[in-house]
Amino acid sequence: MADPAVAGDAGTEVARPSLSDALQVGIVELIRGEGLEPGDRLPAARVLADRFAVATPTMREALRRLQATGAIDIRHGSGMYVNAGIDRLVMANPNPPRLGGEQLVQLLEARLLIEPHLAGLAAEHRGAAARAELRDTLATAERCLAGNDQRLHEANMAFHRAVATASGHRILREVLDSLLSVHAGEQREILQLFDDRSRDHVEHRAVLAAIESGQRERAGELMRRHLEDVTAVVRGRLAPS
Repeated sequence: MADPAVAGDAGTEVARPSLSDALQVGIVELIRGEGLEPGDRLPAARVLADRFAVATPTMREALRRLQATGAIDIRHGSGMYVNAGIDRLVMANPNPPRLGGEQLVQLLEARLLIEPHLAGLAAEHRGAAARAELRDTLATAERCLAGNDQRLHEANMAFHRAVATASGHRILREVLDSLLSVHAGEQREILQLFDDRSRDHVEHRAVLAAIESGQRERAGELMRRHLEDVTAVVRGRLAPS
């Protein structure tokens, strides 16, 4: 068996890529080389194993690791498909710890550093398709105001994602998407702690109006006020009585 590490400069050891690592790179190169797009179906694991001259269980392990990064989607009984995550530059941890108490506030503070800037950029760019998506997400949220928390939560998160998409800033969009995706449970908890559906929706509407009218500074300021409002309420309700 080959030595798993090689000597680097000054006697340091550099780990060699594992077979699974090499297979992941090879599969991604195959996807890109063949021009496959998100939603396109991949060959079966045994076909890929034959192509790369490895055992099928070894190939399955590499495929599972690619699924964990969001690069592919394995659907039992259907097959394997290229996923939108294939082009992500910022990866989310597929096994995140649960956040509690003060960390919920820190999650909101992290969003405060990102989202006002994204809202301002969205107002500056304000493409027609992006504005239509923003209107659609808020229309969905409005229909869910008297419904269950899960549907409203999904609509509200879709609005924040749509603002990030409208900004045109790919890296910050992916950072925000990672925060919202990895900590989806905590975001639902924040919604329950805030517990003011109408106010939340009105503030979202104000952000949209500023974006649609191209007011960059106002859009950023309204997003900042919205998140500061939520943060203050959540911090107050988490404080010891």
